[in-house]
Amino acid sequence: MATLSVLKFAEADGADRMISRLEQLQKMQMIKIEDAAIVSWPKGQRKPRTRNLSNMTGLGAMDGAFWGLLLGLIFFVPLFGAALGAAVGALSGSMTDVGIDDDFIKQVREHVTEGTSALFLLTSDAVVERVKEAVEGIDFEIITTNLPKEEEDKLRETFAV
Repeated sequence: MATLSVLKFAEADGADRMISRLEQLQKMQMIKIEDAAIVSWPKGQRKPRTRNLSNMTGLGAMDGAFWGLLLGLIFFVPLFGAALGAAVGALSGSMTDVGIDDDFIKQVREHVTEGTSALFLLTSDAVVERVKEAVEGIDFEIITTNLPKEEEDKLRETFAV
């Protein structure tokens, strides 16, 4: 089963640095990146930039519509008002099956702000200790995952700085 994780970086280009490192790990078969998307919110910008990393897509990859819906729910629906929000809310109900619920959206919305970035990762087959070694020195925070609470806590503990 693939794990959906959201990593937050204190700089607008932090997610780009992390994905470069993870691409190297994928070539060494230390992690399988099924799909990924980046949100970058440079200082002085009214809203973040989002992009799907389609060149990374694997067999189990989400399509652009998934990332568009998810990132739209998190970052753009609050700007459009309640009427559109209610309509999109009905569409998002199916996302709860993969651990994307109102709490997930709220956590990401609260953490990813102007001047920061986030990496949305769908991964599997990670050799956690090797990944940990490879990303040392990159300052990030695990905002949320779709793992059960116990496994998420273990993941946070493993990557705690």
